[in-house]
Amino acid sequence: MTYLPKSLRAPSRRTVLKGIGAGTAALATPMIARAQSLGTVKIGFITPATGPLALFGETDGYAVEKVQALLASGLQTAAGTYDVEILVRDGQSDPNRTAEVAGDLILNDEVHLLVPASTTDTISPAADQAELYECPCVSTGAPWQAVIFPRGGGEAPFHWTYHFFWGLDEALNTFVGLWNSIETNKKVGMLFPQNADGETWGNNEYGLPVPTQAAGYEVVVPGYFQPRTNDYSAQISAFKEANCDIVGGITYVDDFKTFVNQCAQQGYRPKAMTVAAALLFPSGIEALGDLGDGMSSEVWWTPAFPFKSSLTGQVSREIADEWEADTGRQWTQPLGYSHAIMEVALDVLKRSADPLDRTANRDSLKATNLDTLIGNVNFATGPHPNVSTTPIFGGQWVKGEKWPYDLKIVDNTVNKLFEPEQPMKLLPWAN
Repeated sequence: MTYLPKSLRAPSRRTVLKGIGAGTAALATPMIARAQSLGTVKIGFITPATGPLALFGETDGYAVEKVQALLASGLQTAAGTYDVEILVRDGQSDPNRTAEVAGDLILNDEVHLLVPASTTDTISPAADQAELYECPCVSTGAPWQAVIFPRGGGEAPFHWTYHFFWGLDEALNTFVGLWNSIETNKKVGMLFPQNADGETWGNNEYGLPVPTQAAGYEVVVPGYFQPRTNDYSAQISAFKEANCDIVGGITYVDDFKTFVNQCAQQGYRPKAMTVAAALLFPSGIEALGDLGDGMSSEVWWTPAFPFKSSLTGQVSREIADEWEADTGRQWTQPLGYSHAIMEVALDVLKRSADPLDRTANRDSLKATNLDTLIGNVNFATGPHPNVSTTPIFGGQWVKGEKWPYDLKIVDNTVNKLFEPEQPMKLLPWAN
């Protein structure tokens, strides 16, 4: 039995490993039925393994492999011992494809718990299917407002879908905290794509312009750009004309690379560029070459986080070191959440009165109060009935020693778990 979708099986094993990550190769190992098992619990795991959001899903397969090894003897739950089958599906960074595979997992594979791992384009369509077909769903990897409000969660709580991550307000205040730490003219050019993330981050009621203006900054928003556009001249001209010392917003890696290169070509050299999503990953920074030095963003998770895994007892530094040893690649922020979402999923099943019953699993999910690798997850604490918030910091990429760039914590305005590792610096081209 294999748990990989047909679209990922052909044409070769190499293609499968490239698309889903080498870690999920272990998922092709047949399940062994055991007499003492009360049945098989199915978890539907959806990740953006391919497409423009693939860097967000880079660590998902690896984390699933590690968890699958822990489940070799079954899962001990309040109701007895169960086998656990993890069905991994690639949402292909496409909301329509994600909705399709989520519906298939719920209706045809009859999963007992749905786990869309990261990004709004993966979480929201999967969660909508879960709500529609009454399947418990836990997600992470996107600001909670972007998952809750566009789906109508502001009017009434959801019954089946729960999400843990930091809030947009916390990220926005982190951005302002970063900018407050350097000397600028307090003019911010804002860069937003024409999609759900851009519309959320750019929202004039709760988006980035709100705390930025409240902190005394002037905001310039020249209009949203189409994702994967090749021309940012309009945005750059507007920022230059307004003499914006700062660029803030949200983009993805390919878009930001094009934008930064065109800034250099057109002679626009702000003192700080603080962008969500695109600046999360080592590979995204390396893609900028020398222009990556000094770029700043929100920080989800680093090896400096002081929490332990509820599954293995490992601290963040050990998880990061293990990833680097196993893969030969630098640790990346989604790793902590790839691990944590499996911690939560298995904790839900462990506490469930009947892991083969969706309603029982939903009730267990709602009652979650678990210390994980990324902090405590507790849906009773809000700020929304379907949400638990997690820590966030401000970080900056600097030239590294072991790796081309290292991510340093430079702002703890929102969370005081530990002191910044160093002060924020201006972008080199502004000196």
